[in-house]
Amino acid sequence: MDWGLLHELTKGFLGLDWRQVVMMMVGGALIFLAIKKQYEPNLLLPIGLGAILGNIPASGLTEEGGFFRILYDSGIKTEIFPLLIFIGIGAMTDFSPLLENPKVVLLGAAAQFGIFGTLLVALALGFPINEAASIGIIGSADGPTSIYVSSILAPRLLAPIAVAAYSYMSMVPIIQPPVMKLLTTKEERRIKMAYTSRPVSKTTKILFPIVTTLVACLIAPMATPLIGMLMFGNLLRVSGVVDRIAGGAQNELANIVTILLGITIGSTMGGAAFLQPETVLIFCMGLVAFALDTAAGVLFGKAMCHLSGKKINPLIGAAGISAFPMSARVVQKVGQDEDFNNFLLMHAMGPNTAGQIGSVLAGGAVLALLA
Repeated sequence: MDWGLLHELTKGFLGLDWRQVVMMMVGGALIFLAIKKQYEPNLLLPIGLGAILGNIPASGLTEEGGFFRILYDSGIKTEIFPLLIFIGIGAMTDFSPLLENPKVVLLGAAAQFGIFGTLLVALALGFPINEAASIGIIGSADGPTSIYVSSILAPRLLAPIAVAAYSYMSMVPIIQPPVMKLLTTKEERRIKMAYTSRPVSKTTKILFPIVTTLVACLIAPMATPLIGMLMFGNLLRVSGVVDRIAGGAQNELANIVTILLGITIGSTMGGAAFLQPETVLIFCMGLVAFALDTAAGVLFGKAMCHLSGKKINPLIGAAGISAFPMSARVVQKVGQDEDFNNFLLMHAMGPNTAGQIGSVLAGGAVLALLA
């Protein structure tokens, strides 16, 4: 018997420990949620497969020179993948609902409260300030921003933070409705908002990404890479002269980078590093962050509701988080649960796009203070 050959054929099985097996099961669960429940499948599916592949012993994938290590060093460590994703997000985002009703930007700002509230909770639990801030960014409901900030401030916690951010983004339809219903009355949820379309000129649409970039980056210079790429993508969309490039940013670029980002993040979910008590704490605090964001947006929406003479449905405040467009769809569903003829989607899109900008600025503010 060739014992050398036998050793080679069995070293994968012999090298497994229980932590790697558990993480493979976690990867399988993410794939199940992506396929069966369709929870953010574009991200959870590659993350799940990456978790399985990254925990196979002696594969060399995560070692120096391995495929996943190369992707991590060139795309995550350098922050290139999150920035490229933001070009695609910008090209896919229509800021017209925000421009038609600029005051809803306040809802996008209010819904970032969970970031700083969770930061304080993490500090109270003993995390260093840079790690506490990175955990708080989960509340931005913005996966690329969470990855970008944590890769700079807390690379040790990058995997659990990224997985928590994307997992909770996929579960927005589960997390948000109970908070929304708890903080609003049936009468408030039934408020119908008048839709008065204000045509937005092409000039305004073109000036918006340019002016937003200048103002936001001067206020929070550390947010320049994120906000710059987001608005660059949007400028491609609204300019009307580079449709092929805009389409490539929305489709080919966004799809390819999403695949590479997801599978690379999944590969960092090694059993020994991931199965720690602090990982459980991070997931719990991520849930707290999402709940606080939703609550802050709804409560600010209630204030606007009463100040406007009940012309604003407070539910749209929940869309102020950056989970675009899932959160706006959740607002629509919760509103229609009370009154099937209540259409809130277009009203919720304004705060939802404002939340996209707000989350990036919050991430830049955290980096400016701590990086």
